[in-house]
Amino acid sequence: MSRNGHAPEGHAHCVLLHYNEIGLKGKNRPLFVNRLVERIEQMAAPHGGEKVRKLPGRLALELAPEADWPALRVALARVFGVAYFALARKLPLDLDAAGEVALEMIAPLKISTFRVRTRKGYPNLPISSQEWNRAIGARIQARRHLPVNLDAPGTMITIEALPRNTLVYVEKIPGPGGLPIGASGKVTALLSGGIDSPVACWRMMKRGCEVSFVHFHGAPYLSRASAEKAMDLAAVLDTYQLGSRLYLVPFGNLQKEIVLVADPALRVVLYRRFMARICERIAKLEKAKALVTGESLGQVASQTLSNLASVEEAVALPILRPLIGMDKEEIIAQAKVLDTFEISIEPDQDCCSLFVPKHPAIRTNIPHLRGAEARLDAEEMIARALAETEVYDYRDGARQKALPFSEIHPGTLAKTPAES
Repeated sequence: MSRNGHAPEGHAHCVLLHYNEIGLKGKNRPLFVNRLVERIEQMAAPHGGEKVRKLPGRLALELAPEADWPALRVALARVFGVAYFALARKLPLDLDAAGEVALEMIAPLKISTFRVRTRKGYPNLPISSQEWNRAIGARIQARRHLPVNLDAPGTMITIEALPRNTLVYVEKIPGPGGLPIGASGKVTALLSGGIDSPVACWRMMKRGCEVSFVHFHGAPYLSRASAEKAMDLAAVLDTYQLGSRLYLVPFGNLQKEIVLVADPALRVVLYRRFMARICERIAKLEKAKALVTGESLGQVASQTLSNLASVEEAVALPILRPLIGMDKEEIIAQAKVLDTFEISIEPDQDCCSLFVPKHPAIRTNIPHLRGAEARLDAEEMIARALAETEVYDYRDGARQKALPFSEIHPGTLAKTPAES
């Protein structure tokens, strides 16, 4: 690429992409590879990426002449399913041409030691990998006087030999690994304004899930600060997903009704049970198969085994907790890598801090929780909260205008007693 990020004249460029876990999928591998191809093309299209070609065990992304490599590099590093990728020069299957291109590609680099590695993409190619390694290595030594290190080279020059082409690359860029988004179905996640839940969402994306987000805020008793944070966090997560939906659910009035009838020690778990029920309603409309939370075992009072079980009992869908065995420092470290940490630590007014007792129960009893809920009109409360919910869609990296829940899902809200 030239200094401005576009390809210079000469041998064409492409991006070679390798996958690891997908290669172990046996007869289902084509389904995963096809999904990965779709995700790569979707991510790459705005930056000059064109069609993806399938090669044995890897993929090649063709580039337009005006492709923007710096932007494309950032985008491809967010494609789940990619183990690593490299900007490669594509040329005819010719040893002399490969040697000259290798010299061109390492010309601007500071190299301590090097190694040449030639890989045959097809076993019956009429070349010898060892012969190419020796010949190209000798050419580089004669021109650059660089020492060879076969065990731990400072620079690896890789040559992929194909039936009609040779691909030469130097820098391997790590991808996020995992499975392509959509390969494992859909889930709906509770996205708070805190540190944990964005990391949980990201980890589910890495396992091939398409994630929709639900945020509960304390309106009308608290400001919309936490809702604004949730929108910013959803925007960051959408850079991996490219097409997301965020539900903003006002939860303050529902919390107030719980406070009027429930033992203070039970409030937090009752809040969580109602959040799970609302999230489950949304998940079913989104055709999601599970709920996701950022809970970590024992981190706070509501996250003891007893209380987690009490929340899960309120819904039929499974609740996935990808952070359950992680400690706070591990979660913080991952949030910093994702660029969500600085957003998460901005001050806000989280609904979880509204009407919270001094001594919440760490071991709740399901019959007691059901007894408190029997004094509430749960269906009416849930329907009212959904009726007041705002929905944001994210497309092409931008948040669309807010739409009411009833416009996104017409005819799905149960009538309240006052409307009957």
